[in-house]
Amino acid sequence: MDNNRLSPLISLKSISRKFKSSAKVTEEDIEILKDVDFEIYKGETIAVVGASGTGKSTLLHIIGTLDRPNHGYLLFENKNLFDLSQEELARFRNSKIGFVFQFHHLLQGFSAIENVMIPGLISNLSKKQIMIDSEAILEMVGLKHRIHHRAEDLSGGEQQRVALARALVMKPDILLADEPTGNLDKINSSQVHNLLVELNKELGMTLMVVTHNNGLASLMEKRVTIQDCKIVDVD
Repeated sequence: MDNNRLSPLISLKSISRKFKSSAKVTEEDIEILKDVDFEIYKGETIAVVGASGTGKSTLLHIIGTLDRPNHGYLLFENKNLFDLSQEELARFRNSKIGFVFQFHHLLQGFSAIENVMIPGLISNLSKKQIMIDSEAILEMVGLKHRIHHRAEDLSGGEQQRVALARALVMKPDILLADEPTGNLDKINSSQVHNLLVELNKELGMTLMVVTHNNGLASLMEKRVTIQDCKIVDVD
């Protein structure tokens, strides 16, 4: 794929983000991101790396429209996402972006398939269709035999696979993962890492991962390093 001949799926233009200091002795803003420009293309796999506190998760949250920049533009297929209303943005996020976090955030007391069905139910899709889609994606992540087990009865690795299935059930254009295996042991981490790569190839989805795990970063096609509030290296 020659990315230079394609329009980017997502473009960041002069993105900056500041937060108010929690220190009582100062009212100065803390700069997290400064004038970040970056383009993401369909089907890419990207690892975002850097020291703790450098703005990796903030960058991911802005791309996922969970947070707003202080200034700059976030374009999806050349449309500025932050021109949308909150309701429009929520619909966009639910249909176009999948999220996986370090903590799986599954609903306890609900089965694996019930957890995976949630995004489709929020979008008022046919319950029958979303159940079919949820079964299919759970089978894809290797949990066909566990679909009716409650979240709390699953292992840590299985719970993260359910979270991954939930993120993918709406067939999003991009999957954003923030330390997706940070709470898993080495074996389960490796399995989820390989699964992410397989799903990228099979579904053709864009994948962007924030990670401190060099093994996971090495599986991505592109590595983006953040330092001093800016992207300092892309390789």
